[in-house]
Amino acid sequence: MPNARLKELRKKSKMTQRQLAEAAGINRRSYQNIEYGKLSSSHMALVNLAKIFGVSIDYLLGSSDESTEQ
Repeated sequence: MPNARLKELRKKSKMTQRQLAEAAGINRRSYQNIEYGKLSSSHMALVNLAKIFGVSIDYLLGSSDESTEQ
């Protein structure tokens, strides 16, 4: 299943997949596979992506509709 939230957040931030991958410390192909749901992300990549967007990991994973921890 594609990670629609991740793609939505990336587009809202006006970032390319390459820019976001570099910011998260992963290569572009790995990021692309995470966004398309072909690869699960590492714990560190999730932490970095959540920090970049200012959202919780649960929100990124679709486990919560709240974008920040309560």
